[in-house]
Amino acid sequence: MNSGYAQLLALLPVRHPMVLVDRVTDFVRGCTIETTKAVTGSEPCYQGMADGLPAERYAYPRSMILESFGQSAALLWLGSHGPDTEEDSLPMVGRLRNCAFTGSVFPGDVIRHRVWVERLVEDGAFMTGESRVGDQVLLTVGSLIAVARPTAMITGEAATSAAALPASRQH
Repeated sequence: MNSGYAQLLALLPVRHPMVLVDRVTDFVRGCTIETTKAVTGSEPCYQGMADGLPAERYAYPRSMILESFGQSAALLWLGSHGPDTEEDSLPMVGRLRNCAFTGSVFPGDVIRHRVWVERLVEDGAFMTGESRVGDQVLLTVGSLIAVARPTAMITGEAATSAAALPASRQH
């Protein structure tokens, strides 16, 4: 997989400001991926914070770290072969289990995610991994289960188009 940002955007179903992967540093198709996310003080989560707050208030939100890990998992899955469905579908996390945070991330840190495939199935993937800042383990993910669902189901396009039909044509 090319580590260029344009390819990340081509694979991920999110856009700025929610793209939380900057680069792919290692990729073995169907096996593992390593990505990086540089945390900066200009992240949207830091906008509007008051001056003089204690340093710990600048910890990067854990939900954003999990999202970044999930995007790395999506890149591994989609870069390996993607969901084996014929229709247009979106990958999403179905379940996270046995996750543990052992540290914090602050502006200036670079998060390095490593995700491993345990099993790929028709419309799902089972993965595990960890995130580090330098040599320190920040997050371990015991199990990430990803699923693919039709885009129309997620965006509501099917419901919208059905609602536009006359009642006699809706089934």
